[in-house]
Amino acid sequence: MTVLFENIANARDMGGMTGAGGRTVRPHRLLRTAHLHDATDADVARLRDEYNLCRVFDFRSLNEFEVVPDREMEGVQHHLLPTIDMRAEQDTGKPIPEEAFFELDRHIVNYSFYPEVQQMAANMYPSLIRSEFSQLQYAAFLRLIVEAPEDGGILWHCAQGKDRTGWGAAFLLSALGVDREAIIEDFDRSNDAYREVVARLNNDIIARGGGEPEMEVIQAFMGVSTSNFIRTLGLIDREFGGMTEYLHSILMLTHDDIQLLRRRFLN
Repeated sequence: MTVLFENIANARDMGGMTGAGGRTVRPHRLLRTAHLHDATDADVARLRDEYNLCRVFDFRSLNEFEVVPDREMEGVQHHLLPTIDMRAEQDTGKPIPEEAFFELDRHIVNYSFYPEVQQMAANMYPSLIRSEFSQLQYAAFLRLIVEAPEDGGILWHCAQGKDRTGWGAAFLLSALGVDREAIIEDFDRSNDAYREVVARLNNDIIARGGGEPEMEVIQAFMGVSTSNFIRTLGLIDREFGGMTEYLHSILMLTHDDIQLLRRRFLN
């Protein structure tokens, strides 16, 4: 369910989604968003009063956080869990420097014509779920939710609240027994939030003589690539034995952990 804040983008409450045993996710408990740097006083009040927010999980890099820090909120624990190992990314000669991501809409059209960037876009999700660094951050995310106060609200985000945040949602919703189709639908909804900017940048691509490969880069970096998300879910099935096994063996959730999460967040 989309939630409209004054100055928090791409916000969705997971409440109402159908989980294990036909039970639904409790509203005002699990919230995914973009960053909280520009949250207004009214936004903070809503997070306190409507969500009883107790923990925020930030999947951005340290540099991203330092440039655009989240607004501090009294009584809320902030956990910085960078899900991309930027040092490893730099060591492998990634073609987009990290600083470009701070104003990506100004640079991404130029980068989209690089074959290396087109390959980077295609590999974005598979590398995230295969990376031991990323796996440990998502495992910590789930562990800290298990250990959070029982009645507290949980919020997780990255910069735009789409890719890294979307995978966090996929793992948590899977633990709650939400089916794959609903998880894919939730992931795809980030495209609603960024549809206008994607369309504008695609027009720039066409004006420069670009086509489908370049527009796929725009979709991957400025929206979400739902088709790539679906393919990567299939990769989890093939390489890790399915999402349930991934949760157990890679993200280190036990059967008891999953039952606790379901008792806490499902009606």
